[in-house]
Amino acid sequence: MRINEIVVVEGKDDTTAIKRAVEADTIETNGSAISKETLIKIQHAQDKRGVIVFTDPDYPGRRIRAIIEQQIPGVKHAFLSKEKTIAKNGKGLGIEHAKDEDIRQALSHVYTPKTDMETIFPAIPLEVLIAGKLIGHPHAKDRRTRLGEILKIGYTNGKQLQKRLTIFQINKEQLEAAILQLDLEDNTK
Repeated sequence: MRINEIVVVEGKDDTTAIKRAVEADTIETNGSAISKETLIKIQHAQDKRGVIVFTDPDYPGRRIRAIIEQQIPGVKHAFLSKEKTIAKNGKGLGIEHAKDEDIRQALSHVYTPKTDMETIFPAIPLEVLIAGKLIGHPHAKDRRTRLGEILKIGYTNGKQLQKRLTIFQINKEQLEAAILQLDLEDNTK
């Protein structure tokens, strides 16, 4: 599988994992303190070939993603769940620990957030999120984690859920189908 865009990852081990799974060029951020030079390089890559941000599913990875998205609108995003990025010994988390198949799957389902989508694509009402037990419920965090996997939009906290659904253009019907799947999974436990 060949990826035309340049994949932005956190470090060298992530680059190794990406190149093991697919044919792709990468840019490494070298951690969550992204330098101005790295942002310039990412902007140039976005202008020339496009960029896919593929960071670890943890706080530093989300921080890197947010910085890049703020500085370079229009980048694409690929996500993997925490469960798919845990080291075999259980003492590490990151893209470098993911299976090749999971990396290929994530890179074949990328999203491009739309920055001014609120006017075109209205936000999902809070009542729907509450009724779906995605906010204000004892198991809301677990349900949001699984929702991010189902919709392939990554984990988000309750405060940011509406925004994440909007920028990734998840409509009410798609959300309701995902909530139904969550409910079915909950009933089989």
